[in-house]
Amino acid sequence: MTDALKRLSDEGVAIWLDDLSRTRLNSGNLAELVQNKHVVGVTTNPTIFQKAIAGSGDSSYDGQLRDLAVRKVTTDEAIRMITTSDVRDAADVLRPVYDASNGRDGRVSIEVDPRLAHETAPTVAEAKQLWWLVDRPNVFIKIPATKAGLPAISEVIGRGISVNVTLIFSLERYKAVIDAYLTGLEAAKAKGLDLSQIESVASFFVSRVDTEIDKRLDKIGGAAKDLRGKAALANARLAYQAYEEVFGSVDGKTEGSARWKALEAAGAKPQRPLWASTGVKDPALPDTLYVTELVAPGTVNTMPEATLDATGDHGVVTGNTIVPNYADAKAVLDAVAAAGVDYDDVVQVLEDEGVEKFEQSWQELLDTVTASLASFAGEK
Repeated sequence: MTDALKRLSDEGVAIWLDDLSRTRLNSGNLAELVQNKHVVGVTTNPTIFQKAIAGSGDSSYDGQLRDLAVRKVTTDEAIRMITTSDVRDAADVLRPVYDASNGRDGRVSIEVDPRLAHETAPTVAEAKQLWWLVDRPNVFIKIPATKAGLPAISEVIGRGISVNVTLIFSLERYKAVIDAYLTGLEAAKAKGLDLSQIESVASFFVSRVDTEIDKRLDKIGGAAKDLRGKAALANARLAYQAYEEVFGSVDGKTEGSARWKALEAAGAKPQRPLWASTGVKDPALPDTLYVTELVAPGTVNTMPEATLDATGDHGVVTGNTIVPNYADAKAVLDAVAAAGVDYDDVVQVLEDEGVEKFEQSWQELLDTVTASLASFAGEK
């Protein structure tokens, strides 16, 4: 375990890995990261699975693909059998973490079909199916924070299923996600479910915000370019402020809402902010920027392995880097708006692109698995 990663964990940041593959599982690499690099969770998405299955370059999936071909399953069913198998095995690797943390960590996320992002009822049905298929208490079902996703989140939470809400870019949408979570908890409470067994995280995307806003700042030019590389941190920090306003702060200075307090008294757990898309895309910025500058208790940072390694190698964790910077964060977003960048347009573009990218990855995965099934079906 590296000192920087341990310090990060000691500050109350849960370190999760933003990647999964059968090769990583079979080699023991995931178990090694849990043992030596303080990793206490795993997130997946359609792009990660597409790269794992289509771009692995090895035969780790061939045996299962061959069996599925013999059974003449559909491509969609094959993909779900493959991906839920990986998630199930990862959940087993992380089960000791789950048990030791009383269900807080040791979680593995799997996303609903991205083609359902704008449909509420099918998203709920898919979430229920995935929960049943994986059949592990330490799984998170990922649901995108689209307008159609919000009522689905409430419905799924209300059924006692733990949820990772993904593709959050805007502060307004993040607040709506919190509301959807509380609505779901209230429904679960009304049904007599044990609220202490329901967990949730809200995945607030970081680096993509800088990518889009910096592009617009460059186009404006002049003094606007001085704001490059600042908006994403400001956005995330203000999201944490919104989190504290509802769920309260660790130091007790912010009490939290009365609505939340009633649910907390019934055993509910806060929905932790999760910093997603934390790999730095601009080479001019420090490669640990979205880790060391987003440190606060009760958060999750899910990192690509390169970012995890960079943090362990040369990351400098100095304490809470969010709460002391609330005023500066607001000033940055105000300055970005004053420079002529339309925040509402930025976050809508990012949501649309996020859904589109996952749909594209899913289609590529469908094509790859279809070809593989046909190949194995033709074996003599």
